[in-house]
Amino acid sequence: MDWITLLEHNSGLLYGLVALFSLVVGSFLNVVIYRLPKMLEYDWHRECAALTGKETAAPQGPRLSLVYPPSRCCHCGHRIRALENIPLLSYLVLHGRCSSCGGPIGLRCPLVEAGTALLSVLVVWRFGIGWEGAAALVLTWCLIVLAIIDLDTRLLPDVITLPTLWLGLLLSLGGWFTDSRSAILGVVLGYLSLWGFFHLFRLLTGKEGMGFGDFKLLAMLGAWLGWQYLPQIILLSACAGALVGTALILVRKQDLRIPIPFGPYLAAAGWIGLMWGDAINRAYLQWAGLA
Repeated sequence: MDWITLLEHNSGLLYGLVALFSLVVGSFLNVVIYRLPKMLEYDWHRECAALTGKETAAPQGPRLSLVYPPSRCCHCGHRIRALENIPLLSYLVLHGRCSSCGGPIGLRCPLVEAGTALLSVLVVWRFGIGWEGAAALVLTWCLIVLAIIDLDTRLLPDVITLPTLWLGLLLSLGGWFTDSRSAILGVVLGYLSLWGFFHLFRLLTGKEGMGFGDFKLLAMLGAWLGWQYLPQIILLSACAGALVGTALILVRKQDLRIPIPFGPYLAAAGWIGLMWGDAINRAYLQWAGLA
């Protein structure tokens, strides 16, 4: 009996291994979420300095990468040792504080690690172990990063959305998740639907209702799932965004002029479509009497 067969016949062992591995992935996703926007900003400043010829516009210090320099405490600069960087466990042992200065460690780091593990286990439960399950995990991890970066910076980096879009198109050649025709239409209709809404909203109000990154994110989801999933993704994300936005205005008195990122709702709706999109579409067709 090989190891794949062993895992297929022992779901507890399978989900446990997936959870442990995904905790490590979640720790790396925290690094990407924190550093990638800074890396992009560094590059943008260098490009501006090169175009304008103003050296003062160039950023100071070495460029960050996803692996260097090593992680440090944001309060005292203490270098985080390997034993202090064990996903979730270190946070619990240290009681959420730096071992050197006692400064608080943000709760979001362990939440991202735990959330990544939970979503990954659900993906493996849905798709099993194999190439399709591995691809679904990659999409899930990309959506987690995109959602949180958008929450922090109102940015959906092309370096994630565009390669993931192309990967979805390549997978469609093998009939994974959807066929090539549906994937291509998904990209085109996904991008153009929000692009059209953007220009209509700007024409009516004189304001920009969303960013171009949202167009690319929906196109990316269309590449993976096909055009048939776009209506439910748009509807779910719009409803969730409207509910959360209304709650923020009523409860937290948020200024209406402050934009609310739409990417997290698109990402969440896309993940729901990945997991249960077929069932949602069938239920709607039956309710509408079309099936």
